[in-house]
Amino acid sequence: MKLNRNGALIVGLAAIVAFAIGPTAASAKMMYEGKTFKIVIPYGPGGTYDKYGQTFAKHMKRHIPGNPTIIVQHMPGAGGGKAMNWAYNVMPANGYNTIVPLDNGVVTQLMRPEKARWDMRKFTWLGSSNQTNVVLVARSDSGVKNWDDLTKKRIIAGATGKNSTGYIMQNLLKSIFKLNVKIVRGYKGSSKTIFAVERGEVQMYAANWLAWSSKVPHWFKGDKAFANPIIQMGVFRDPDLKSDVPMLSDLVTDPMNKKAVDFIKVLGLLGRGLTMPPGTPKDAIKTLRAAYAKMNADPVFEKELRKRRLRLIPSSGATIQKLIKDAIDNATPAVVKHARNLIFGDSK
Repeated sequence: MKLNRNGALIVGLAAIVAFAIGPTAASAKMMYEGKTFKIVIPYGPGGTYDKYGQTFAKHMKRHIPGNPTIIVQHMPGAGGGKAMNWAYNVMPANGYNTIVPLDNGVVTQLMRPEKARWDMRKFTWLGSSNQTNVVLVARSDSGVKNWDDLTKKRIIAGATGKNSTGYIMQNLLKSIFKLNVKIVRGYKGSSKTIFAVERGEVQMYAANWLAWSSKVPHWFKGDKAFANPIIQMGVFRDPDLKSDVPMLSDLVTDPMNKKAVDFIKVLGLLGRGLTMPPGTPKDAIKTLRAAYAKMNADPVFEKELRKRRLRLIPSSGATIQKLIKDAIDNATPAVVKHARNLIFGDSK
């Protein structure tokens, strides 16, 4: 059989491509076969960070060459800041360790640099599997059933640490609208804070809507609902909420306050995903990003999420990476300072 010059060139290129692809796939399999891959959760068991992390651990291994064993480690503390600081400064960057990062990592980095010993731009995102708004919820027997009620009554709210989304939103509301709210901090994760609301230790808490809808959906049903969503913070309205639950950005009128809210509200877009510590080898990033994308496209993974009352709204690692870079690079010092004063000014 004779090949012309063009045919020989095609065969030659095919051989080069096969040589290039083959060793890469083989080396990826060699890297992960028989190994243990760790996912760190920045809160205790039971919350949406944990639920997503556990689901990642169960399904992502099928899409990583070599099918490594994937384990989960919980590292609660400082509203998730303990785990984030550890991941950035201590976590081995060998391709076998990752974290479900804080959705408010960018906000905390810019507003509390003395506590956030990390730079979100230097983590490398594998991808995200959800986006959700932060929603303030109050017990009905507190007398607060809507936003107007909250502006007129005294109420006790719960939160984890100062880095947490719940603390940030509740103190932001308190400062902007001069609300009569006392915030009790120190709960270890959203599940324990929600349980504190149920027991009556506190009357109100702010968490992403997915936490509420997956843990206590029965609270919001019937004519005599146990609790009510009061206000939501995000870029878009959550499709699961009624139209009478206002957006924070629609209620703010002061120009500087509005800029501060616009800066903070993007945290919901980061959602629940995985990111690698600085210095992780590029080959490992390439392998793991591909595995994460395949997991997000896997109907078995989506079915598992639905079973756990979780949503799938996928984003690629590259998309999240750009979002983080733009958010940090475009945040002016004046807006960051104003937001910091609103949230932490009287409570440092």
